[in-house]
Amino acid sequence: MAFGIKRKQLQQWKNQVNQGEIAIITHYWEDERFPGCTSVTKIGCSNVQKLKKWGEMYALNPKWIHRNNYPHFDVFGRKQAEVLKSEKKIEQLNQFVYKKPRST
Repeated sequence: MAFGIKRKQLQQWKNQVNQGEIAIITHYWEDERFPGCTSVTKIGCSNVQKLKKWGEMYALNPKWIHRNNYPHFDVFGRKQAEVLKSEKKIEQLNQFVYKKPRST
C-alpha cells in the first residue's frame, strides 16, 4: 500500500512513464519482507530498453523491472538514497527517506 503522496503526483508519474520518460516517485511503504524500510522509490519508463540502460548507472539488474502497465524498478534502503541524491530528488529524499512516517 502506497501512502504519503497525492493522487496528482501519482498521475504525473504515470503520465511521464507512458510518455517514455524516466519518472521517479517515492512514497511510504511497508513490507514485512524488508524490515526497517519505510519507503520505496519507483523509477519507471514505458521504454523498457531506456529503463534498462538507465538502471545500469546504478547497477540495477534488468530482471528487477516490474513489467506491468508501468514498467519500473523499486529501490529502497541505501540504493534508494544513492539514486535520489544522484538524481537531485532531495525533496523526496528528505520527505520519505530521512523522515520516519507517523504512527497511526
